[in-house]
Amino acid sequence: MKWERLYSVYIMASKSKRLYIGVTNDIERRVFEHKNKENNCFTSKYNMNRLVYYEDTDDISYAIQREKNLKKWLRKWKIELIETDNPNWEDLAEDW
Repeated sequence: MKWERLYSVYIMASKSKRLYIGVTNDIERRVFEHKNKENNCFTSKYNMNRLVYYEDTDDISYAIQREKNLKKWLRKWKIELIETDNPNWEDLAEDW
């Protein structure tokens, strides 16, 4: 049996809806780091502590390309993506 690793492309947001897009192989650890202001000056500086969107894949190449593509999107498109599944911008990791 082959063990497959999951990769996540995710969006963190501040209360004022400033956005950060990232990719990780451990979404729970990475969100914990953002929430506790570890390892990333940008998200710490702007208090981006809410996970508002994520998607998982077992393909690291796809995850990296998806992150790059999302970063190029217009802000309007990013907001539409988030609000499709999370219209109230709730913290998806609140109970983690």
